[in-house]
Amino acid sequence: MKFRFPILLVALALCFVTTTHAQHTTYAIKNGIAIQGGITQFDINTDNFVTKKGNGFIGGMAATVDLPHKWYTVSYGMLLSENNLEISGRMTDDVAGNEMIEYKMMTVQVGFLFHAKAIGGILSFDIGPQLQYNAKLELKDSENETYFINGYDDLTAKDITDISQFNANGVVGVSAGIGAFRVRAQYGYGFTNILNKLNNSDLNTTGGKSKFKGNQELLSLTLMITL
Repeated sequence: MKFRFPILLVALALCFVTTTHAQHTTYAIKNGIAIQGGITQFDINTDNFVTKKGNGFIGGMAATVDLPHKWYTVSYGMLLSENNLEISGRMTDDVAGNEMIEYKMMTVQVGFLFHAKAIGGILSFDIGPQLQYNAKLELKDSENETYFINGYDDLTAKDITDISQFNANGVVGVSAGIGAFRVRAQYGYGFTNILNKLNNSDLNTTGGKSKFKGNQELLSLTLMITL
């Protein structure tokens, strides 16, 4: 699955300096473009399956707006990530087992963040909304397609791949750094039910919960460079 950064985002994010006047004082509002990359830890918080967090990677860019005369700054940007998780299953439907089935999920996220400054801007606390488009869950090993999901009698590993692909998240985090370099740790929680589409798939839910509900959780640690 391929994602492309919109040309518009790049155009809007080109570095520039703006001058504004407030109460006869002149401030330099510095706007720029930042690139970032790092690692993720992904999970789906659900009562339907037994899951195990998986590690992945993330990268993207953001347009930053530095407001020297305010206690906050703002940014908006796009992130691409490959996330992994495991779900407990078994090879056959009539024999107990606990084999962790590996899945991956590609995502593209667009967000708008407020950054509350602390310690002279060296530290900031980040919060904001995020819209997400994600691919379906993809089995890393096609031989696992016919495995059965634990907690259900006849639900297979392939049955649960067609998840909801448009989701909304809330993001909180903290950033620290000096000059053009910052380290950012973020936690994103899915407000929408990422498993909701499974409820329309006429799946065999014998032996388990008939309604599917899950909220994604994504931890990320990235290095950001502002150009």
